[in-house]
Amino acid sequence: MYKKMKLRLMPITLGLTIATLLPGCGLFSKKGTASDKANRRGEVTGVAKRASWQQNLPIDMVPVKAGTFWMGQSDEDIAYTQSSMNKQITISEFFMDKYEVSNNKYRQFLEAVKGGELATGTPTTLKDPPTFNFDELRPDTTVWSKSFSYHYGDPLMEFYFDHPAFDDYPVVGISWEQAQKYCEWRTYHLRANDESDFDVPAFRLPSEAEWEYAAKGGKDVAKYPWGGPYLKNKRGCLMANFKPGRGNYIDDGFAYTAPVDVFAPNGFGLYNMSGNVAEWVMDAYKATARVDTWDLDPVYDDPNEPRKIVRGGSWKDIAHYLETSTRTYEYQDVAQAHIGFRTAMTFIGRSGSMDVKSTKRTRR
Repeated sequence: MYKKMKLRLMPITLGLTIATLLPGCGLFSKKGTASDKANRRGEVTGVAKRASWQQNLPIDMVPVKAGTFWMGQSDEDIAYTQSSMNKQITISEFFMDKYEVSNNKYRQFLEAVKGGELATGTPTTLKDPPTFNFDELRPDTTVWSKSFSYHYGDPLMEFYFDHPAFDDYPVVGISWEQAQKYCEWRTYHLRANDESDFDVPAFRLPSEAEWEYAAKGGKDVAKYPWGGPYLKNKRGCLMANFKPGRGNYIDDGFAYTAPVDVFAPNGFGLYNMSGNVAEWVMDAYKATARVDTWDLDPVYDDPNEPRKIVRGGSWKDIAHYLETSTRTYEYQDVAQAHIGFRTAMTFIGRSGSMDVKSTKRTRR
């Protein structure tokens, strides 16, 4: 009796198994079947079995959602530069480094170049590893002495970049051109070790508009990244690392630079968008660039202009340079003891608002 029941149940069990497995293979899928039939009728339904793709959030980066804001001066133009007039700008989604690039992260770049560790993996579109000259990439540590007249910067010149005590401090003595090389290496490093069939967008310096939008932290008109017009919080603590008085560098807790993760982040989760070190951005400098550029993802790119925009103010600057709208510049081949950088990456997902899932970092 048991054997007969078993024999009767076998076809049913087999049928259920087939019915369960075959749709997973797309054989009984209504969508797949309809698509196949349409293709056979000469219709266009797209290439079948395209691999899915999701842009993951790189480590120590934050997503900055698209938005519209007023770019330009948020207070009196005390320098009378007339180079930061207000203009409404729309910015698309992008990722941005949570912190300024530290000494230790830049050191990883140098060691990869020195050790010939670039050709790891097989990137899908970047076929050949980039070429670098190691001697042209090292930070200029002499900036700690030569950037200031009659200043005893020898201890920092000796220890700031190489000593582990300063590993988490922002790298300085980096020109705009060296920052571009770091972006090139970081792009290759990720693409070469990523298992995806499609390349992620390249790391790059943020545009000036992206930088200002990110610095405001979601506030339309913000004098400083923390929003308000004051430099101290309710407890009387300074909100950034800068020069709060004549000859007074220490009231914020640091005579020179500070670690990249100190002071409170702004509304987007970005640290030290004002103070600590000023930051290179992508744009060339032109006083009237605001007039020339478009109002959607503007960038003033002029390869013949050696002056590049620097934003955010630094440990040696007065409060005016900390304002989110203040524009300054430096020559692209010049390194300074107060200028560093952070990187950005274009988000190529859904337009209008970021997919929440895409902003989460997944294990590679």
